[in-house]
Amino acid sequence: MLPHLEPLSAADPISFPMLSLLILLPLAWALALPLLRGERAVRVVALAGAVLELVLALVMLLSLRPEVAGMQFVEQATWIPSLNVHYLLGVDGIAALFPPLTALLFCAVILASWTSIQLMPRLYFALLLALEGLTMGVFCALDLVLFFLFWELTLVPIYFLISLWGIGPERRYAATKYTLFMLVGGVPLLFGMILLGLHHPGPSGLSFDYRTLLEQPLPAPWQTPVFLLLFFGFAVKAPLFPFHTWLPTVLREGPVGLSALLVGLKLGVFGILRFALPLVPTAAREFFWLMTALGLIGLIYGALVALRQSNLRKMLAFSSISHVGLVIVGLAAMNIQGVQGAVLQLANFSMIAGGLMLMAGFLHHRLGSTDLASLGGLARPLPRLTALFLLLGMASIGLPGTNGFVAELLMLLGILQASPGVAVIALLGVILGAAYFLGFFQRAFLGPVTQPAVASAMDLRPRELLIASVMGLLVLAGGLLPNLAQNITASAANAWVIRMTSMAKVF
Repeated sequence: MLPHLEPLSAADPISFPMLSLLILLPLAWALALPLLRGERAVRVVALAGAVLELVLALVMLLSLRPEVAGMQFVEQATWIPSLNVHYLLGVDGIAALFPPLTALLFCAVILASWTSIQLMPRLYFALLLALEGLTMGVFCALDLVLFFLFWELTLVPIYFLISLWGIGPERRYAATKYTLFMLVGGVPLLFGMILLGLHHPGPSGLSFDYRTLLEQPLPAPWQTPVFLLLFFGFAVKAPLFPFHTWLPTVLREGPVGLSALLVGLKLGVFGILRFALPLVPTAAREFFWLMTALGLIGLIYGALVALRQSNLRKMLAFSSISHVGLVIVGLAAMNIQGVQGAVLQLANFSMIAGGLMLMAGFLHHRLGSTDLASLGGLARPLPRLTALFLLLGMASIGLPGTNGFVAELLMLLGILQASPGVAVIALLGVILGAAYFLGFFQRAFLGPVTQPAVASAMDLRPRELLIASVMGLLVLAGGLLPNLAQNITASAANAWVIRMTSMAKVF
């Protein structure tokens, strides 16, 4: 059994239910939207709810004590006594960045959908807010059963958002494919969590309390099956190669707002970071080679396929797959640089990948397509969109001065310390990332205007400019002031690394 690690001990619970409000506020707002009459009132109220959620999430982040490595804002109440299941919430420095960035991205999606959604806007915005509340639950839940409940319930709004408001002719097929993939991935997750609850060595019997399971790791014979069940269950949603095939389909057929959420919020990778690795540390170390291999394959494969794409949305889909691969390799290094870089990159996805996808949606709304055949010379009629798209794209390939550079540099340093050979392959993937983005940007934005629709296209409207500008400013702030985010994650990430490396070296 691992020795007790003081940095992982939970902070004292607080009386104000901060995290419950983060979860319940969007859900309550979603229930109220169908009662409104005017469509403009629906949009205004939905945006007001999302902004209020953002303010609450920022208050939570500002109230966090970065020097405390354990869980903070802990809330606990008995839920199912016979199974020892609790309503248990809490966040640490690793998870604390995600609620504010999630709330910000949902605000951006609501603004981006302001005029593009004409069919059943009440239901559309209600489903978005419901999805926001459930996503907050995924980030905050510390009881495995409660986490699994939030995890599975996210399928409901996503299914209807794709099937009812998708922009492709095969949107219902995409919705069904996504749901089936997630249901299949949920089966090993459920079995892994049941095994964790049944076989932990503590005196309390059945337990799904994350904190208890951290302090009392599974006996060695059970760690391997639990790790494989959790890892592959989360890998489906990450998505990690070879479970990635749902993502290009959904991003091609689904609504742009949901596409931005799927590439910006990597719940599957968060699950690997939060549950699959620290709850079974011995098995995780033994299977570092599996994580490294799948991460490297996804990194290179995603970049090579992105090089061949002639559609912006599909290029961004395979770019997302490639970046997920690099994050998994960074986690597999299991040192402080690799883990902090991976956490920062997960946070960056909401600004970079989410922002790029929203801007692809702006183009689709104007031109009816994001295929290269319909683009070309966009920089002339759309200079503001071009400049901000280029800024986010530079962050995605790790240009110095952007938040993407800080995250990628930390991951590459961590990987280099663990295995120089793996670092060389990871660096090749980063170079390929620059190649596919710059190549697509040159063909789509530079050169002469060849399409009449491009020549007459309107540049960013005020609300679109607000969305893109906020994302761009955050990208620059993260690159120029990286300590702001690193200081928040440092203590929790260090405790995570201590737990994972206390018995043996990884590579």
